Amino acid sequence: MSELRFTVEHEWLRLEADGSVTVGITAFAQNALGDVVFVQLPETQGYSQHAEVAVVESVKAASSINMPLDGEVLEVNGALNDTPELVNEAPLGEGWFFRFQPADAGQLDTLLDQLAYDNLISTQG
Repeated sequence: MSELRFTVEHEWLRLEADGSVTVGITAFAQNALGDVVFVQLPETQGYSQHAEVAVVESVKAASSINMPLDGEVLEVNGALNDTPELVNEAPLGEGWFFRFQPADAGQLDTLLDQLAYDNLISTQG
């Protein structure tokens, strides 16, 4: 699966070649937040789906990032500690938050595809 998957909380997920999943927030979410000034990244440990794992603070508000699926966080994007504005500059690229190993990769199929996500944001925008 090379295409992105999305949550209703505006997180994107990309399945990597090694079976891990990279997570970030969508352009829609970062636009709503405004200028990101701080990111609290998760610990490298296991989390249950929907558990709060990270926090994004902007000039407008603070928002929680929830674990999209059951799994273990393998890596965090340490670059966000010094340059949180990467979330605004490249939300689908260098502004990613963490990579995790899903407990069940099949759960990715339960998330929104691009068309379903586009429909979701068209009702919220």
